[in-house]
Amino acid sequence: MTLSNTERKIIENSIRDIKDFPKKGIVFKDITTLLNNKKAYSVLMNHLYTRYKAYDLEYIAGIDARGFIFGAALAQMLGIGFVPIRKKGKLPYTTISEKYALEYGVDEIEVHIDAFGKEKGARVLIIDDLIATGGTANAAATLVKQTGAECVECCFIIGLTFLDGIKKLEEKTDVYSLIEVQD
Repeated sequence: MTLSNTERKIIENSIRDIKDFPKKGIVFKDITTLLNNKKAYSVLMNHLYTRYKAYDLEYIAGIDARGFIFGAALAQMLGIGFVPIRKKGKLPYTTISEKYALEYGVDEIEVHIDAFGKEKGARVLIIDDLIATGGTANAAATLVKQTGAECVECCFIIGLTFLDGIKKLEEKTDVYSLIEVQD
């Protein structure tokens, strides 16, 4: 299930471009204008619900922090659990973590060891607002697998197709981007 042209335009038109943020030459995709646009947010969330209601998911895993906004709402709509994938040091219980490369250095995310229940094979959808180089998303998919759960798909509101993040992630799991940015 993909977006209709009308739905795509409503969502695209609600995302603001900020030039030269966080540094010169970058066009930042600001989703705060999507979140405060009740029509666009409703179109988005209803589309995600329609797409994923037949996937037999058990959990939505949202990547820190914007993935929490979409993931928690979608989990509630689907009547399933929500799991936060957090930056290192933010979760209170025993965790597993995964490092990933940044442009200049390394970062790390983590999840509780029992986040997806005690039985193996829980069906999980990972969600975030945007995929660029894919480092965080790849680390998240690795964490889901390390817990014994199955990453059914990774979903992003925006996919920057001119970078290689989607291609790298597709080696691990299916990927769905609602809006694809070519350049």
